[in-house]
Amino acid sequence: MSFQIRDGFLPIHRPVAARLFWEAFSRKLSSTMNPPEKAMAFFEDVMDPGHAISAVDQDGRLLGLAGFKSPDGAFIGGTFSDLARFYGTFGALWRGPVLALLEREVDGKTLLMDGIFVAEEARGQGIGSALLSAICERARTMALSGVRLDVIDSNPRARALYERKGFREVAQSHLGPLRHVFGFKSATTMLCPVS
Repeated sequence: MSFQIRDGFLPIHRPVAARLFWEAFSRKLSSTMNPPEKAMAFFEDVMDPGHAISAVDQDGRLLGLAGFKSPDGAFIGGTFSDLARFYGTFGALWRGPVLALLEREVDGKTLLMDGIFVAEEARGQGIGSALLSAICERARTMALSGVRLDVIDSNPRARALYERKGFREVAQSHLGPLRHVFGFKSATTMLCPVS
């Protein structure tokens, strides 16, 4: 399968990107963001193409995407009022603090990856590797020292890909009782130097 890597994504890709994001991360986010229709509508609304790199096929279909977070913003952003538009004020009041538990801060030295996903029918074609390489190149062009990401314990396939691409474990965090909310026990912070 031939594909191209591009900065950002086109407006026509928003609904597909939101669906693929939900498919990739619903296990971690479903207890907070369900029902799926609202979650996908919210993500579609708050995705920032300026913080994304996409893979498209020769017909222009979105095959995969890698998002990142910088001091200027994030691939998946959103404010309290964005949450309230989709979930109501009460829904936003409890969802906001729960989602804040998953937030990771940028450090000014590394590019923080904010999610990577590939459409199921396009997996195994090198798209994930190409997106990771593009994220590392983006960090280089921003004069950063590396790319940082978190991978959850229930996603060994992703961790294996990151290790093949030069990422190494630098820290691990355990969720304790929150594992019942998010559906995973621990997350490993990994770093890939790019300089």
